Amino acid sequence: MALSPSQRRYLRSLAHDLNPVILLGAKGATDAVLKELDGALSHHELVKVKLSGGDKAERDAQIDFLAGGTGAENVQQIGHVVVLFRRNEDEPKLALPR
Repeated sequence: MALSPSQRRYLRSLAHDLNPVILLGAKGATDAVLKELDGALSHHELVKVKLSGGDKAERDAQIDFLAGGTGAENVQQIGHVVVLFRRNEDEPKLALPR
């Protein structure tokens, strides 16, 4: 599901006040982290993730692994923090604008 620019803007405004739910440690993005993120996305739909250190290429690889492994959309990335969104088809919690 591709997000429209207005939907991204709306999700960024909702994510502004959120605290990171997932914090990546020294090992980075692992399968265990992917499982936790999947549960968090199912419950919250919109999740902030604080990435582990490293250069931009390493952070981009972590984002691709997390988003690809969970089927989430990358809403926004600022520095070491990324916002991911995945619609819960059974019980949607966020009403997106068209």
